[in-house]
Amino acid sequence: MKIEIWSDIVCPWCYIGKRRLEHALDEFEHADEVEITWRSFQLDPQAPSQAVLTKQHLISRFGPQGAQMSERVAALAKEEGLDFDTEHALSVNTFDVHRLLHLAQAEGVQDAAKERLLRAHFSEAADLSDPETLIVLMKQVGVSEDKTRAVIENPAEYAKDVEHDIDEARALGATGVPFFVIDRKYGISGAQPVETFLHALRTAHG
Repeated sequence: MKIEIWSDIVCPWCYIGKRRLEHALDEFEHADEVEITWRSFQLDPQAPSQAVLTKQHLISRFGPQGAQMSERVAALAKEEGLDFDTEHALSVNTFDVHRLLHLAQAEGVQDAAKERLLRAHFSEAADLSDPETLIVLMKQVGVSEDKTRAVIENPAEYAKDVEHDIDEARALGATGVPFFVIDRKYGISGAQPVETFLHALRTAHG
């Protein structure tokens, strides 16, 4: 069984959805048959390359309620065992991060890289626009500094893979993320409850 997940590193619901799917897999009788592939999606392709405080970014876009939205999502994340640092988290343009996730896939450590980057962004207020930070994080999941640096310094490396993922999401009808596709037959939009994921897994497995 193959699950493809379109998501963005700066998307809080993507992290929550990831954890909920994992909880569902803990209860799924055939979890050992599941292969997960992370696909690229950008919530804000026009985001500046330099990091800005997420809180300020949300306030600039949505007004004072932007900060309140962030706190509400952080409370929901807490229920899934995730600690969000809403005061210090930084918003960045994620195109290069997605290129590195394709590198991680080629290296066989994509899921570990996805988890590490999400935790760095949401819980550790890491600056994911900083090449040296990315090199350290990728090294922690088993990708060599040389390989990570080579991708960062060559903007064309894996760029077409990222663009292809984004185009494919649109073709599949995804209007937002997270977006989960099981065996190209079943689609689940959003960070649904664990029970919804479990039902979809069992239905897809037949």
